[in-house]
Amino acid sequence: MGNKKIRLALVGVGNCAASLVQGIYFYTDSRIAEEQGGLMHYNLGGYEPSDIEVVVGFDIDSKKIGKDVSEAIFEKPNCAYKIGDVPYMNAPVLKGPVLDGAPEHLRYYYGKEYFTVDDTHEPVDVAKELMDRKVDVILINLPTGSYKAARYYVEAAKKAKCGIVNGIPEILASDKKIAQECKEAGVPILGDDWKSQIGATIVHRTLAKLFEDRGIIIKKSYQLNYAGNTDFINLVMRGESKHVTKHDAISSILKKDTPISPGFAFVDGQGDQKTAEILIEGTKFGGAPVRLLLHLEVEDSPNSAGISIDAVRCCKLAMDKGMSGAIEAPSSYFFKHPPVQYTDDECRRLLEEFISDN
Repeated sequence: MGNKKIRLALVGVGNCAASLVQGIYFYTDSRIAEEQGGLMHYNLGGYEPSDIEVVVGFDIDSKKIGKDVSEAIFEKPNCAYKIGDVPYMNAPVLKGPVLDGAPEHLRYYYGKEYFTVDDTHEPVDVAKELMDRKVDVILINLPTGSYKAARYYVEAAKKAKCGIVNGIPEILASDKKIAQECKEAGVPILGDDWKSQIGATIVHRTLAKLFEDRGIIIKKSYQLNYAGNTDFINLVMRGESKHVTKHDAISSILKKDTPISPGFAFVDGQGDQKTAEILIEGTKFGGAPVRLLLHLEVEDSPNSAGISIDAVRCCKLAMDKGMSGAIEAPSSYFFKHPPVQYTDDECRRLLEEFISDN
């Protein structure tokens, strides 16, 4: 364990938060990390996983408000892969503003109720709670399409002088106006939209770049993702921003304008297991055809937690260095839609330079 702590606030106590919290308690020493794998960095700039201390969560679900984070992460509709038990954390889940974070389709979908918005508590003053609890970093994992809610939490973090990590496909860190406002407020922001540890986007991106580097002209490419968690209900109903971040993550590193079509489907009963079908078709030497079809299965939320556990530490590291505004190097490696896109080799190099440059 390091000698410094990162006081973290969870904005959205769903599956992604559940996997991260369990991971913090799972990776208690380097031996476990070596034996089990799953981490890109055990020690990151002097911070180990157990140095992340979750002190508060914000949500709107009646089953989670008022409970400790250690309990709330296991409440339905959460269905994340069980990594391990979590002790009582003395980190309450407080009610945040609803705004656009609870669309009707997330409450009821095809006759099935998933959650109810809490109506027994008033929303707290988030900025005040962040200051009172001495929060260092907020981690945004709200439902896709939470345009107003995401920006509300950015404003609260700016007032409280907290670093911001945005894991959802709302354009925040890569919005020049918001990035400049964060710079003026003296807070760093990382984002946008998780580029999962081994997910459809990083695999698709790598293979598409390989095709192009080997002289293949890509004629058609698609990526179909399906799972049974509430994120996929939301992606089906209001996934426009996700289409943008996925498309841009792949097309931005290719030299030629390439047709790429991401798609989403909800499969009830599949839970947090995500399946991706990736197709790339093109022509090679002499115009001969080549066709790749790849089937990938992952547990969705641990895939994001393998990234967020580093992103949170990089955000605090940026604060330690006195940096503010959009933090380009870690954003380029951890997110689909960063302020600046680089090839994966290049953004990995930039990330390691950022970490080692103390």
